[in-house]
Amino acid sequence: MGKDLSSDPFDPRDRGRYRRKVQRCLDTLARMLSDGSFSFPRKHIGLEVELNLVDSAMRPSMRNTAVLEALDDPSFTTELGQHNIELNVPPRPLAGESVGELEHDLDAYLTSASTAASKSASTVALIGILPTLRHDHFDEKWLTNNARYALLNDQIFAARGEHSVLSMEGAALPEQKPERLRSYSESILPEAACTSVQLHLQVAPEEFAAYWNAAQCLAGVQVAIGANSPFLLGKALWHETRIPLFQQATDTRPEELKNQGVRPRVWFGERWITSIFDLFEENVRYFPGLLPETDPEDPVEALESGKAPKLTELRLHNGTVWRWNRPVYDVVDGTPHLRVENRVLPAGPTVLDIVANAAFFYGAQRALAEHERPVWTQMSFQAAEENLYAGARNGFDAQLYWPGIGWIPPDELVLRVLLPLAHEGLQQSGVADAARERYLGVIERRCLTRRTGSWWQRETVNRAQKRGLDRETALSEMLRSYLRLSTNGHPVHEWPLDV
Repeated sequence: MGKDLSSDPFDPRDRGRYRRKVQRCLDTLARMLSDGSFSFPRKHIGLEVELNLVDSAMRPSMRNTAVLEALDDPSFTTELGQHNIELNVPPRPLAGESVGELEHDLDAYLTSASTAASKSASTVALIGILPTLRHDHFDEKWLTNNARYALLNDQIFAARGEHSVLSMEGAALPEQKPERLRSYSESILPEAACTSVQLHLQVAPEEFAAYWNAAQCLAGVQVAIGANSPFLLGKALWHETRIPLFQQATDTRPEELKNQGVRPRVWFGERWITSIFDLFEENVRYFPGLLPETDPEDPVEALESGKAPKLTELRLHNGTVWRWNRPVYDVVDGTPHLRVENRVLPAGPTVLDIVANAAFFYGAQRALAEHERPVWTQMSFQAAEENLYAGARNGFDAQLYWPGIGWIPPDELVLRVLLPLAHEGLQQSGVADAARERYLGVIERRCLTRRTGSWWQRETVNRAQKRGLDRETALSEMLRSYLRLSTNGHPVHEWPLDV
């Protein structure tokens, strides 16, 4: 969620200063892009995972402070809710054995987190939405004790002027009717229900647009074959309920502004781009600052003195516009670089599934980005956006649009088109053959069986209810089995039912 902020309230003059400073940062970025200020020795990947904490009754465990103290590891940090922590895995090159090393390292980090959590009578849950969350877990008192989170909560609700509405209708469980959720929240804590995996790829400035456009094309497929968030507040909803939930939880628009076409802050976008500048410029043009705090650095003076400007205000602003594929400007060891941050995937179900999803994304993204005739030149932007919502809602039962094919189920699209491209892209990236076969093999078998984490959760709960359990008990028992299976080393498509 970003850096700590002052707890002092903002006044109208802060907003004016902030707007001017953001524009100065944007002008500085434009100069840096034109004069070749960015270093790019090779492609690096990075990964963030948001985690839930649960107690022995499978309810959220509001103990993140104690768990982080026990971990004493800067790779772990707070997240919005007290039942969340976040893991930031150190970046690494994409080539060679690094993808396999990523699996090993992620396993080790999660083992450490589990050990630390156990000291607070908690368990780490690697899942997109904790199915045992109840409405009272969205009370503002459960925000993590950090000025940034409190300010963000206050600013979103001040902009909206009313409680947030959670409203969605789901894909029906087998032999049952579709379920509908309509609820209200007085805080942004429904956002904390959305725990994701965020994939980062460092790219050269001249390559950014192609890689971002490719990521947008892949978003619908990613959520369809990686869905792991089917339940919210006791209701069976979308296969990847995080997608509508995140948008609704952070929406600053009352109905009247929605009707006027004002853009949501959780945003797919509205057009293909030609430069990373397009995205930052849209952010500045369309979205007012939520956290208008300024830094004393003058970015123009920093650049002219030979330093890498921090662009603090532009980065802070970017952190409050939640694009599903976000542009990132960062400075490491005094050197600026650019990244595509892919945010559509849920956490879990297993470390192996997470790394397989990452390998598929990085491979297919590269192949699409470097294709002679880019797929986005043959596909409307609206079709890519519709694919995201169709894949999130229906999982493997979705129909997605793809150029040259038309409407096609996600499993067929992956097996026929995208999996060969992912193999090609990973080979071009220098990924070891054994790693490429291991992780893309998981994706292939998942598509052949049509089993995601969401499918397993829905099927397990449905069977438990048919045995006579009520929904609340079925969700708790499902989660208990899920936690056991998620650490046994087998990918989700191999998980048994009736456990």
